[in-house]
Amino acid sequence: MVARDAGSGAVAPERIDPAEVRALVVPLYGERTLRTGEPFAAHADGMVGIIRDLRADPDLLAAAYLFGIHDVLRDADDWLRSRFGAVVAQLVADLRQLMRLSELTRTRGQAGSQAEGLRKMLLAMVNDVRVVLLRLASREQTLRYFAARRGTGIDADLQRAIARETLDLYAPLANRLGVWQLKWALEDLAFRLLEPETYRQLARLLDEKRVERERFIADAVVALRQRLEAAGISAEVSGRPKHIVSIHNKMLAKRLAFDEIYDVRALRVIVDQVAHCYQVLSLVHEMWSAVEGEYDDYIARPKPNGYQSLHTVVRDAGGRTLEIQIRTREMHEFAELGVAAHWQYKEGRRRVAGADQQRVAWLRQLLAWRAEVDRPLPSAGAEERIYVLTPQGRVVELPAGATPIDFAYHVHTELGHRCRGARVDGALLPLNRPLANGQTVEIIAGKSGGPSRDWLNPELGYLASARSRQKVRHWFNLLELEQSIATGRAVVERELQRLGRTAVKLDDLARRLGFASVDELSVAASKEEFSLRSIEQAIAAPSAAASQAPPPVIGKAEAGRTAARGKGGILVVGVDSLLTQMARCCRPVPPDEIIGFVTRGRGVSVHRAGCSNAASLADRHPERLIEVAWSAAPEAVYPVDIAVLAQDRSGLLRDISEVFAREKLNVVGVNTLSRRGEARMSFTVEVADAAALRRALAQIAEVNGVYSARRR
Repeated sequence: MVARDAGSGAVAPERIDPAEVRALVVPLYGERTLRTGEPFAAHADGMVGIIRDLRADPDLLAAAYLFGIHDVLRDADDWLRSRFGAVVAQLVADLRQLMRLSELTRTRGQAGSQAEGLRKMLLAMVNDVRVVLLRLASREQTLRYFAARRGTGIDADLQRAIARETLDLYAPLANRLGVWQLKWALEDLAFRLLEPETYRQLARLLDEKRVERERFIADAVVALRQRLEAAGISAEVSGRPKHIVSIHNKMLAKRLAFDEIYDVRALRVIVDQVAHCYQVLSLVHEMWSAVEGEYDDYIARPKPNGYQSLHTVVRDAGGRTLEIQIRTREMHEFAELGVAAHWQYKEGRRRVAGADQQRVAWLRQLLAWRAEVDRPLPSAGAEERIYVLTPQGRVVELPAGATPIDFAYHVHTELGHRCRGARVDGALLPLNRPLANGQTVEIIAGKSGGPSRDWLNPELGYLASARSRQKVRHWFNLLELEQSIATGRAVVERELQRLGRTAVKLDDLARRLGFASVDELSVAASKEEFSLRSIEQAIAAPSAAASQAPPPVIGKAEAGRTAARGKGGILVVGVDSLLTQMARCCRPVPPDEIIGFVTRGRGVSVHRAGCSNAASLADRHPERLIEVAWSAAPEAVYPVDIAVLAQDRSGLLRDISEVFAREKLNVVGVNTLSRRGEARMSFTVEVADAAALRRALAQIAEVNGVYSARRR
């Protein structure tokens, strides 16, 4: 009998018989072996045995048998869909992708250093969380094969690499999924390969006291069963198997000898109801003495992955310790099987109801986890991410929809600027093609050049990351700044040549005109923020020019006249919506008297009324003067230059910075020069008004070693 998969159109068996799948696929595998040397058929049988212990899911068992079908059939995906349906075909395809990812990162030495990113990538790549169980079972089978064939010529380096990858990546992933059976098996098998002497020593210690331990546990089981029966509590009581890695980790963490480890002797009690858990706990503490500080209630406070149980350690009359776990049957099923206890597709194609809906919600969070169990899981509204690889096997996390250009900027800003093409999984792809999970991306970069302005066009789809867009904009802003500096410098040099004063140093000229650097002077010249006549005045007699220049008269705004608010709380009288900017030569702040000068293409440049540049502009272009006034803008701040002369000493900059911090003034620029024990310091700070500036100057003047502090 056959049925059609919903939404796929593929015809698939109503029920898959794993035995029939094995009979079909084993002849196809033939003598083919994995890189480890294990035959495909043996690996498939081992995987199925491990999966069957978790849950006999026909789809999952079939996928385990079919794990290597893509290596033996050319049109494997079509073949799988036609015979077993879309679900099994997707399981097999995802498993193959995870196995290829593991091989790629391991051979390039990346697995250990990027375990967190790889675990996130594994979960993001799968369509069905059960694929992770298949991958874990495959890894356990590989380790079992190594353990059974020790000393038979298997590559020792390969064994160690796989064992290390298991401890770094797969065992923590099994822990995250709550599949304890796989976690413990993976840890013990990997530890046996990496630390054979320590493993044998602990195994020998366990074996030497095995008879005594088993007798003690058997007596404890009988005694506890009798006590529970007398109390009318139905329960399963059994000894709990111990795992060598767990014992070893506790010995290291608590610096204890083997004989001091509590849970070498352990019991597990499984009851029907939560209330019975606490009743059993009370009876246990009546029978034996509780060890202080060794009690955990994971029922009231479950672990982040959903694990629930009561843990306690007790001591008998002879001083021997016994660890006891108490849980309900449902808790036990989840503790042993983790997500395997509640199968659910990522897209919710199988519906469940009631309490299982909470499990489903948890699984959906799990598929987008950001960190280890100690950190909170991401919220439902968190941005979706994808995970791709560099050619060296490093995992790169990007926002969903990211392109090769986003990838390039994430790796390095300069690589993004010079990005000219991309190979994705070896094939050339357009730069605006979105990337997918698990792809390997190689950027083709030019030797020079920069980004294209087309990249900023959202309709063209070149960039999905805000971080990338910011870097492209920054590149173009710097380009415009460089062009302004070059243009302005040429203007200043031409003026100096006209005046016959080409020997004048531009640094000195910038300082005389009130600019912090030659670049600032050049930018101001390119924007016509000051008159070129002021260059002649600054060279001839900068101090006299400032004192003799009559300040322009600033009229008051009359009632009824139009006033448009500009930048930084400036009212431009008589003109609507006019851009304003503070002149860098004098940097006015309220309540300075101010005057506006209309520049070419840059709006109104606002100067202090006593500024020598403002006087020169008034003389040469009186028609460009415009009336401006301060407006009420309580949150506006204005950049001001402060010059400090002080005795150079250690901690001077820190002490002055503390003044700005106390006054809550934001420092946007610092320039210091020390010569012959004297420090000349220039600060650009943002102030709300002249009063705030005066307070800061007064406090700086009191700093030890400061000779003077003034507004420039």
